[in-house]
Amino acid sequence: MANVVLVIDMVKGFLEPGHNLYCGDASREIIPRVHDLLSREKAAGSDIIFVSDHHDPDDLEFQIFPVHCVKGTEEPNVIDELSQFVTTENVIPKNRYSGFFRTGLEARLAANPPEKIIICGVCTDICVLHTTSDARNRDYQVEVPEDCVASFDQDAHNWALSHLKNILGASVT
Repeated sequence: MANVVLVIDMVKGFLEPGHNLYCGDASREIIPRVHDLLSREKAAGSDIIFVSDHHDPDDLEFQIFPVHCVKGTEEPNVIDELSQFVTTENVIPKNRYSGFFRTGLEARLAANPPEKIIICGVCTDICVLHTTSDARNRDYQVEVPEDCVASFDQDAHNWALSHLKNILGASVT
């Protein structure tokens, strides 16, 4: 069994300046490390899956967060720095925090269960956290490389890393 790497929200709407939910310059620092992780895991035969925000223009999430990653705009597209890993089959759109909520992710993983799931991306305290929680609730072994996750809120990021490890039982490496 190979690993699966879930790349969470490494999209233009979060990682390119000028967008409503730009995660900040510090979040961009993970891009080369995520690239290296994907290169290593691809060479090892791991499945790489991009899970990314794709919202309708009237999504209720916009009552909480500014409008972002609307379908048909460039914002839901994976950032150029990682585009070499994108295929027509490995992008799963989501419209909630967890990559499992109303997506095809669960069925895809069940069809070829991974040895472990490696989760990277943004935001540690939101979509990374909720996707990890749902993976652990499905009894998957989960690893979160600490240097491959980030958030716009450093305190929330640190809290989430602790929660991932101490409450959800993910391996934070």
